[in-house]
Amino acid sequence: MSELDAIAQRYARREADDRYSLLRPEVWQMWQERQRELLKLLAKRPGMPAEWRATEVGCGAGGNLLDLLRLGLLPAHLTGVELLPKRLAAARAALPEGVRLLAGDASTADVAPASQDLVLQSTVFSSILDDELQQRVADAIWRWLKPGGAVVWYDFTVNNPRNPDVRGVPLKRVRELFPQGRLTARRVTLAPPLARALPGAYPLLNLLPLLRTHRLVLIEKP
Repeated sequence: MSELDAIAQRYARREADDRYSLLRPEVWQMWQERQRELLKLLAKRPGMPAEWRATEVGCGAGGNLLDLLRLGLLPAHLTGVELLPKRLAAARAALPEGVRLLAGDASTADVAPASQDLVLQSTVFSSILDDELQQRVADAIWRWLKPGGAVVWYDFTVNNPRNPDVRGVPLKRVRELFPQGRLTARRVTLAPPLARALPGAYPLLNLLPLLRTHRLVLIEKP
């Protein structure tokens, strides 16, 4: 089985429950926290959102692309790349027709070099267990960016011993994947098992940086 086939199977297993539903209190608190921190980073970017071009690797059902539309990016300036046909179909149903959606392996996606102001990835690299494929996807992302563009990275940093389908991506590995990038990193997201167990305590527990398991990183291309 190829690594791409294995990734598809891992994601299929995750769709068996509702643990990622925004109606769950821990999920909307994670989402709101991440959105606040992301907006702080994007507010410092040059230009207006209507001028930006952005691609998301692993766009899923299109939720993050919808957020970019609300921010002011234009449909014709957005591209989503998705490996799983079912998720790609959901994205097509949710997004305006002008948004470009590409199926398959992101490392070979048809995105023009030096054409993007932003490239997003959210918990994609932690699902790629093959180092070589990780690097190929990172190289493609870097190739797509304009000088002065940036990768918006959100992923977890520690291994989950109860979930062999994923592995943490520490900041050291992010630097290895994007050796020329200038990184601005923030720890976010209360450890999900703790958040699910004590959603009412999320704001209090999340005050402790050591309990945050993810990093939101802006990786700028010189």
